[in-house]
Amino acid sequence: MATAVLAESVAPKETPFRMRAIMAPLVAIIVGVFMVVLDGTAVNVALPQLVLTLHSPLTTLQWTITGYALAQAAVIPLAGWLSDRVGVKRLFLISVVLFTIGSALCATAQSSGYLVFFRILQGLGGGFVLPLAMAYVYRICATERIGAVMGMMGVPILFAPAIGPVLAGWLVEYASWRWIFLINVPIGIIGVLVGLVTLPALARQAAGTLDRAGVVLAPLAFAALSYGVSEGATSWTSPATIGGIAVGAAALALFIAVELRSAAPLLELRVFRSGEFVRAIIVQWVGQFALFGSLFLVPLFLQQVRGYGAFDTGLILLPQALASAVFMPIGGILFDRIGARPLVVVGLGLVAVATVLLAHVGITTQGRDLILPLALSGAGMGLMFMSLNTHLLNAAPRALIGRVTALTNALQQVVNSLSVAGLATILTSRLTTNVGTVRAALAAQAPQAPQAATSQATAGAAAALPPAVQEALARAAALSFDETFRVMVVAAIVGAALGLLLRRSHATQVSSEDSITETSAFITA
Repeated sequence: MATAVLAESVAPKETPFRMRAIMAPLVAIIVGVFMVVLDGTAVNVALPQLVLTLHSPLTTLQWTITGYALAQAAVIPLAGWLSDRVGVKRLFLISVVLFTIGSALCATAQSSGYLVFFRILQGLGGGFVLPLAMAYVYRICATERIGAVMGMMGVPILFAPAIGPVLAGWLVEYASWRWIFLINVPIGIIGVLVGLVTLPALARQAAGTLDRAGVVLAPLAFAALSYGVSEGATSWTSPATIGGIAVGAAALALFIAVELRSAAPLLELRVFRSGEFVRAIIVQWVGQFALFGSLFLVPLFLQQVRGYGAFDTGLILLPQALASAVFMPIGGILFDRIGARPLVVVGLGLVAVATVLLAHVGITTQGRDLILPLALSGAGMGLMFMSLNTHLLNAAPRALIGRVTALTNALQQVVNSLSVAGLATILTSRLTTNVGTVRAALAAQAPQAPQAATSQATAGAAAALPPAVQEALARAAALSFDETFRVMVVAAIVGAALGLLLRRSHATQVSSEDSITETSAFITA
């Protein structure tokens, strides 16, 4: 493993760091990140319209989402080595160009097959953007301001998923689904032009020889695991779920064995020898699971139990997006002063309080009733999200940052899929139990009622039933969401408690000499 240290800043070390010096390159980076994250949620809203327009079944068009996610999971592990090989600026701009071209092609698709293929092309470009962006920002920023800058970059990561359904819903309803993709084209062009002029050409780190086994095994492992656990949301015993997890686990085991013996590994797994890194990434995973209580369950509750459309659901979720956008930079500034530990504890504490409030939703819950819990959840996410990510990078040798961001982002893809699948499993289990109780109670009153009252207790499915049965099913569904939210409360409390184990120090970055020494220690240990 090469130990040459990358350039630390755009300006010489003796020149005082000024925030205005990196604002232009930061804009180029944020534009790329925003586009990629936005498209991850915007297409969900367009699926019903795509079924009608392209005359294809939903099971086929679902691959516009699955294919995009799997393409990202496959290329993320390659980001570190390729950035060392061709340069982080060149690879970042190529990725944005590929994503923009994929967006333009998606807008012209005339069949579901072409749309799925073009979405995979989009994902191949988009998968590189986030790990490269995090490594880029980390390397062009001065030590004492890293938290503030990473906080600014984190705004689109949390804001885009919330604004995506609102924007997509408006475009689908008042324009065309094609504009979901067309809107990326001018934004992508502007981002590339700004990046060409403003992004600094950082010195490359010697990439070493190509880890051929790793190049094959890493994409296979992370893509198969992401697919397998995402299919678990439907059934944990289906061939797709078992096959995906089995292939992914086997490939991951082989990948770990190969990487630990490689002199030039694709992903530097030996970073897990750092106790602080291990503690930080475990807190991150638990925190991710806790955050999905509002990111995944609330939209589902609003649409399935309360009958809101995607556009109205997006509007209701705006307080969460706005709160995270406000508190993300605040969290970054505070990180530079007090470190990650108090921000993680307070942030997940706010998420826990918000989830307790959400655990009291019912059939009469209105959008205004969710403003406070969603705002608290957004504030908590804003305080802890990028602070914890920055702390995680600080726990690794600086010379390995490119490889570490690729590793952490690849693992996040799997954890995100596992979180959704886990929550869907818990919710489905509670729905089956609670709706089953309702059916049993109705059986003594009307023999036909239990046949109609299925476990799919959504507003649409229950529309043809008598009002009393509709209300009973709605209450059972709301209770199921309440019980699932309580699991999220436990996850948030556990995450906050684990946050107390994080190191007190803040914004600690090693010097060039220390980075060489520390990196060598990881490699030779």
